[in-house]
Amino acid sequence: MKKTALLLALSFLPLATMAQQTQKTRCQSNPEYRQFDFWIGEWEVKNPQDQVAGNSKIELILGDCVILENWTSSNPAYSGKSFNYYNLITGTWQQKWIDNQGIPIEFEGTYDAEAKTMNYKGSGVGQGGVKLDYKLTFFHLTDDHVRQLWEQSSDEGKTWTTIFDGHYRRK
Repeated sequence: MKKTALLLALSFLPLATMAQQTQKTRCQSNPEYRQFDFWIGEWEVKNPQDQVAGNSKIELILGDCVILENWTSSNPAYSGKSFNYYNLITGTWQQKWIDNQGIPIEFEGTYDAEAKTMNYKGSGVGQGGVKLDYKLTFFHLTDDHVRQLWEQSSDEGKTWTTIFDGHYRRK
């Protein structure tokens, strides 16, 4: 329903006006697209034991519509990228993750302005075909400190295990 209404509304805009809005206002000025900007920057990432887990460069691409994560683990054999964007049609944030092992994960979520958190959820299939549920939370602690907590459940959300707990410190 939302998608149909949006497409109908957009069809009445002259093409020049629509192109102008798409290029300037939609991604650069619309506050929803800017909710995750607190993660943009170059970061050293440490685990809760204060050991370096890796480095991450987070940047805006594609006319400020996409937040690209460039992750390099302290284990030189592991790296990955994520594409994070606000989906105007669904009104949600989406993340597409892919690593150098060829494992993709997709998340969908929302920003909580009061808690200053980006809250993603996703699902996948683990070894033996076990369904896995994921929670991925980014905590905007300060402008120079972001915490990423990734949790997994194999029992439909009854219990959760931490997969990754990274503290991003701005370089």
